[in-house]
Amino acid sequence: MNTIVLATGNAGKVRELSAMLKELQPDMTVLGLKDFPDIGDIPETGETFEDNARIKAVAVARATGLVAVADDSGLAVDALNGAPGVYSARYSGEDATDEKNVVKLLEALKDVPDPWRGCHFACVMLAVTPGGLELVGRGAWQGRVTHAPAGDKGFGYDPVFFDEELGLTAAQMDASVKNARSHRGLALRDLLVAWPEFWKRAQAEMEK
Repeated sequence: MNTIVLATGNAGKVRELSAMLKELQPDMTVLGLKDFPDIGDIPETGETFEDNARIKAVAVARATGLVAVADDSGLAVDALNGAPGVYSARYSGEDATDEKNVVKLLEALKDVPDPWRGCHFACVMLAVTPGGLELVGRGAWQGRVTHAPAGDKGFGYDPVFFDEELGLTAAQMDASVKNARSHRGLALRDLLVAWPEFWKRAQAEMEK
């Protein structure tokens, strides 16, 4: 069965990852957590991106009986000693939204000049079978935090993440450009290096 589950309810992530996975395996059916509403929220209690990716992937693989792929990613800002890091999605509190997170970040950096606004997006992507076979990929995307949001594409911190080489924020990039440069795209491509062998072993495991 050429079906996997992305362990996320974030429509933006499902859309991005589906497009990249299908470049490698066009017949792949990619589902998200919205296709499995009974799973509910999965607490991200890990101290690292890899911990959280594993927690999500293992929970979803066990619940669905399918190969699950989870990523955990976030923004690490140099001037904030790596914050918000693993707390990126909930940086502004329990009722966090993308907009609130961006507002809090810009407020924290309001007196920081451009040379010290360096940052990077980090991503760990982990695939796991119901039986526990794992594959891990990693990626990082260097940039700088802007002084104000720009662009209406993407999600999360994309409007304030500036790629200095392209002269654009992540939210100003077409999807194909973003996928070619992003931490998530790099982590997925790292994962896909060993994907054919992993998928072969996963299929053998699930046919037992």
